[in-house]
Amino acid sequence: MSGRITTHVLDLAGGKPVNGMTMELWYLGKEAESMEAGEMPQLMGCYQTNTDGRADTPLLEGEAVLPGVYELIFAAGRYFRQMEHLSAIKDSIFDFIPIRFHIKDAAGHYHVPLLVAPGGYSTYRGS
Repeated sequence: MSGRITTHVLDLAGGKPVNGMTMELWYLGKEAESMEAGEMPQLMGCYQTNTDGRADTPLLEGEAVLPGVYELIFAAGRYFRQMEHLSAIKDSIFDFIPIRFHIKDAAGHYHVPLLVAPGGYSTYRGS
């Protein structure tokens, strides 16, 4: 089985999947202290959510998935500033939402969902 990283973004304020949110996936290194040791982060890809709140393909899959530390950054502020259904609360205090996670088994499926609203967010290890 080849590894993969996926996500799903849901707008809790609008009660629907997030369409059009930009995301970046970064590889930070083999260990949590990689950046402190001078290792430079590596951009693995830029993505945008579709009408179902998912990227059209896995964010990363197969041999490209390496053990180590990753950060998935969601451009939530830009998304909420565009939403007509939130006319009274368009400004999110969260411009970018970074979720840092560690992959131990490069052959596993790592699903990193985001539940988002202008005033908060939540994530969990999905299946």
